[in-house]
Amino acid sequence: MFVAFNLIDKGMLHLLNRYKETISDGPGLRYAIYLAGCSHHCPGCHNPESHNPLGGIELSEEVLRGIIDEINSNPLLDGITLSGGDPFFYPEELLKLVQRLSQECSLPILCYTGYTYEELLADERRAPVLKYLTTLIDGRFVRELRDPSLPFRGSSNQRIIDLRNR
Repeated sequence: MFVAFNLIDKGMLHLLNRYKETISDGPGLRYAIYLAGCSHHCPGCHNPESHNPLGGIELSEEVLRGIIDEINSNPLLDGITLSGGDPFFYPEELLKLVQRLSQECSLPILCYTGYTYEELLADERRAPVLKYLTTLIDGRFVRELRDPSLPFRGSSNQRIIDLRNR
């Protein structure tokens, strides 16, 4: 089943950056997609340029097609990571993106967010995205809880949540 996907009309999701191969954004070798837009503005944020939702370039059909082709042409990838900003900044558009990635790529999807899992579950606009994710790294960055020894997280309040069995 194909999900209609036209982010150009909405003018919403903007791509800040993509890393075709990274070991810093989750377990294994991953393709990381950094989206613009974040309302959390955590003090000490490592990526404050990502707060502007109009930063980067529009995630057009052409750009997305290129990303999907890059993902599918790399047999070494272990997964896809969505980061930012906060990918949940535009939840309806994020839902379309994760549906499309799930349909056209056969890799698990990890997503970073400043929202907690409980906040996402309670939000009818954001909760539907969770069913397409395999892993969620949740919680706002808290400078006082910064711990560089933690894998894939910046502060000790953030959790790595396996969503496959939820």
